[in-house]
Amino acid sequence: MSVALWKALYTQGHDAAALFSTSAGWRLEGNAVFAKEGAPARLSYALDLATDFSTLAGSIEGMVGVSPVWIAIRRDLAGWTLNGVRQREVEGLLDLDFGFTPATNHPQLRRMDLAVGQSKEITVAWMDVDSDRLMPLPQNYRRIAHQAYDYHSPQGPYHATLKIADNGFVASYPTLWEMESGS
Repeated sequence: MSVALWKALYTQGHDAAALFSTSAGWRLEGNAVFAKEGAPARLSYALDLATDFSTLAGSIEGMVGVSPVWIAIRRDLAGWTLNGVRQREVEGLLDLDFGFTPATNHPQLRRMDLAVGQSKEITVAWMDVDSDRLMPLPQNYRRIAHQAYDYHSPQGPYHATLKIADNGFVASYPTLWEMESGS
């Protein structure tokens, strides 16, 4: 099992996550508590992952302010669904990325398994807590050291060097998240 605790840099808040093996592959679970546009947010999230770290399913439960949040995401042979509604824009994508946590970069990095000097452009099914659908989000990763990636999301736009902890989670996500502890 790998665990991590992050402090938000762009707002008040924290996020804690754990990645552990299951009989079907892997499971990533976490809890984020932060201020979203001045309102308190508490979100429990999970990803069910195949043995190759591709996403099979995801969920988000909690609240933002006084509004409840309940989201169920599934990937099957036909593509992705969000609360049972087919998401055509993200058909064929393998990774689910939640915009409110640094934890969901971990499976993408494990699945790509880049050597130092290698790069890869991927598109993920992206969702933030205030979204009503999954969106395609292009991401470029170039491994520049054993524990560092040059990361660029042109749609964002966001460009930074992500530092990786020994446990594989992102340790430093400049201007967004900083790991406080992990193992």
